[in-house]
Amino acid sequence: MWLKFEQRPEPSRLMRYLSPLLAVGLMVASGMLLFHLLGKSPVEGFKVFFLNPIQDKYGVAELFLKATPLILCAVGLSVGFRGNIWNIGAEGQLLIGALAGGGLALHFHDSSSLLLLPAMIIAGALGGMFWAAIPAWLRTRFNANEILTSLMLVYIAELIVSWLVHGPWMDPDGFNFPQTRLFQAKATMPILVAGTRLNAGLLIAVGALIAGWIFMNRSFMGYQMKVAGQAENAGRYAGFSARRTVWIGMLVGGAMAGIAGVAEIAGPVGQITEHISPGYGFAAMIVAFVGRLDPVGIFFSGLLMALLYLGGEQAQQYLALPYSISKVFQGLLLFFLLCSDVFITHRIRWKK
Repeated sequence: MWLKFEQRPEPSRLMRYLSPLLAVGLMVASGMLLFHLLGKSPVEGFKVFFLNPIQDKYGVAELFLKATPLILCAVGLSVGFRGNIWNIGAEGQLLIGALAGGGLALHFHDSSSLLLLPAMIIAGALGGMFWAAIPAWLRTRFNANEILTSLMLVYIAELIVSWLVHGPWMDPDGFNFPQTRLFQAKATMPILVAGTRLNAGLLIAVGALIAGWIFMNRSFMGYQMKVAGQAENAGRYAGFSARRTVWIGMLVGGAMAGIAGVAEIAGPVGQITEHISPGYGFAAMIVAFVGRLDPVGIFFSGLLMALLYLGGEQAQQYLALPYSISKVFQGLLLFFLLCSDVFITHRIRWKK
């Protein structure tokens, strides 16, 4: 007798949507075990990590604030992922978008025009699209793997940000800190809830969710992306352009990531620093897959991922644990999700 790993005749559609919930439950259980191994009370750890961050109005506002860039990036990435276009460089596109929008704010620092903030958002989208167009062109022109090229461009974007805030864009009155001057009021997002930092970036994210749902489920181009991702040969036989699929998948992801970058610098950050993003572009990939590449699912998975970020801050403050524990929870979530997906499509059977 021996074990054989074989493909199921027909994967369960129900489990496809229940597996994210299973992954979340396994992540929580593993997290409580981790707290025990670290010498902390699992019950206290669960309370600090998952309940403390949202116990008041300010905490809930911070949850939606953190979820905003995650949702924006995940919606854009899901468009490409549906067409098997693997844009791994959303973090770099977010940074370049932030530089494009932030550079506009710095150039027109004395302007009082109401058009400044919309112009920053458009510039951010164009900046992200430009950075995403590089791996798209390399893929369509030289058949270069977009996973590698988009990922390598992240580190180039980080170096560009570091050079600017240490050099040409450094605030002359900032006591030599690597940051730009603070943006004026016209270049920042309006606050939605008084007494909190929640701003109009959330409205942009909700609009992106609605637009993403319409594109993916009610447009012919979204249908082409879906067919190209699920059955490449069928898409080619139907005459769907593979080059167009690559460009749309990459550019939409870059545009949403660039807008997310502007939402950060014009929102809670209020300037350009070396640490614009704590890894939102990478975490957004987990958000997209936990949300099953569907805008409704992305909304809830974005809130979950934001809670993990806030929980890491709480664990650092009240449990004396490193902030990186939030990355551990993110990794556990992705690990259990992938394991669940494997057993949706495959099964283990005893063979003689």
